[in-house]
Amino acid sequence: MTGSIFIQIAAYRDPQLGLTLRDACTQASDPSRLHFCVAWQHGDDECREAVFADLPGAPKLTILDIPHRESRGACWARHQIQQHYQGETYTLQLDSHHRFVSGWDDLCVEMLEGLRADGVAKPLLTAYLPSFDPDNDPAARVSMPWQLEFDRFIPEGAIFIRPAAMPGWEARTRPLRGRFYSAHFAFTLGAFAREVQHNPEYYFHGEEISIAVRAYTHGYDLFYPHRLVAWHEYTRKGRAKHWDDHSTWWSTNLSSHGHNRQLFGMDEFAEQPERVAESQRGPFGFGPARTLEDYERFAGICFRRRAVTRALLAAAEPSPDDNRGIPYAEFAQSCVPRFRHCIDLPRDRVALDDYDFWSVAFKDAAGNELHRQDADPAEIERAKLDPDGACKIWRDFDTEVQPKAWIVWPHSRAHGWCPPIAGTLG
Repeated sequence: MTGSIFIQIAAYRDPQLGLTLRDACTQASDPSRLHFCVAWQHGDDECREAVFADLPGAPKLTILDIPHRESRGACWARHQIQQHYQGETYTLQLDSHHRFVSGWDDLCVEMLEGLRADGVAKPLLTAYLPSFDPDNDPAARVSMPWQLEFDRFIPEGAIFIRPAAMPGWEARTRPLRGRFYSAHFAFTLGAFAREVQHNPEYYFHGEEISIAVRAYTHGYDLFYPHRLVAWHEYTRKGRAKHWDDHSTWWSTNLSSHGHNRQLFGMDEFAEQPERVAESQRGPFGFGPARTLEDYERFAGICFRRRAVTRALLAAAEPSPDDNRGIPYAEFAQSCVPRFRHCIDLPRDRVALDDYDFWSVAFKDAAGNELHRQDADPAEIERAKLDPDGACKIWRDFDTEVQPKAWIVWPHSRAHGWCPPIAGTLG
């Protein structure tokens, strides 16, 4: 198949980068069609020659040499990359830690052009790719494609999404229509690199939902590949993260959350239509093909209410006609104001081994209790065995009032009520 591919990779001090580039070239049907543009945010100990020399198949290579101390985060780096798009037929955004199936380039083009032949003018293939483990490769590669599902609104306002196995993928003949966007795998028409550019003021959270909606309003339709294309490493073993090296990352992230709430007219911006309109019209706003309300109806999301439809919660495949004939106010009111949150408790704060329950409650800004669901001994034991190093307590409930604080109050058989543990949200 013909058609050049502009491959965007933002890499931050990643020892997997060279291996990713080499595997992409080795497994491609035609590596000479590839133009890699890499935002190489490197440490002082990283060797340019070792990472980029002698890539198989002579692809085109553009390196943005960025000492890691000068980096401003992933979205900033991705924005820098997009300025180097040179009119390639297609574009592919990746992370810097992947492995690929043989002929992945032809496979992506085949799926995309199949959708165009079916009448989809601007398809976008995206997914959280199935996982691989560099320490056990290829044995640990997951052997089925994944789709994206709604997880929750986080307290700061952004939507989190999660991967899930794609049911019936073996029998599918075309990609699955989707609602969401993955920043670590997105293959579409090359013009996307100009039409839907990353906002460099975003830091991390909010990036994917903002790109999903902006792509949709620019006329792109989102799909999840029904064929295995590549694998992604999720472990982050041996890699420094941007926030490890930049002590002020939190202020950038806080500002990023504000940009995201403004874009969607949420919370403090709900009564500031002028500021919302300015954000939505700007270079990192919405496109002319569809509106935010069009996306909300299609996806089953009401951003202002932090609410979603039952169909979205059930992960049903969306249709372009979903909720189209319903007045918007009626649609928005039909959405469920869902709140889901994970409380991370330091293990040294819950060190006893004879808890019979933990009181777990969420409160509003005035301190009124919105929801209480106690943890029993079985849940406590599961939480204390979590491999991530903290005791995780998940809670999921419907609420029109945004929770602003949580409290966990452990009870011990031997010691009675222990000191309560409290935290704030958003």
